Amino acid sequence: MLGLKLQTDPRWVNIVESNISEVLSDHLWCEQKAASNAITMIALNSEIEELVTELLVIAREEMEHFQMVHDLIKKKGLTLARERKDNYVNELMKFLKKDGSRKQALTDRLLFSAMIEARSCERFRILSENIKDPELSNFYRELMISEAGHYTTFLGFARKYGEGDVNKRWQDWLEYEASIIVNYGKEETIHG
Repeated sequence: MLGLKLQTDPRWVNIVESNISEVLSDHLWCEQKAASNAITMIALNSEIEELVTELLVIAREEMEHFQMVHDLIKKKGLTLARERKDNYVNELMKFLKKDGSRKQALTDRLLFSAMIEARSCERFRILSENIKDPELSNFYRELMISEAGHYTTFLGFARKYGEGDVNKRWQDWLEYEASIIVNYGKEETIHG
């Protein structure tokens, strides 16, 4: 369903389990960035009522996930680490088109967002199926379902409001993501 070219090695979960505090902190900040991304797209595309309405829902859901992760960190007696760079997302950003119309910029921003949601969904599935902690397994299963919904929403809007051959550009995104994801899966972060 997600179309990802490379799957995460399930052994990545061993790295995650070695430092749950770090991965939960990283996850929390990923949720904040996802909410900020949705709000930025609203600000840049306020004339598209349907898009604004759905992005408001996504921003709220991402902040609810932020709260859920924060509550989990507190419940487990862990300490929230400071935010750090997400190198994976920064590498994806390099693929965003820098020229063209506002509509092309929206298309690429929606595909960029769909890409991140797709990889997050895939990582949450790996965690839900392989992590030993039953509470975290259930937690990541629930979030996997939500991320899949966000992925399809972003991809659907790109196809509806996009400019040019959106399906071809999506394939380009999938190829690019495959070329960079080979460098990840070695750290206790959601995308690392």
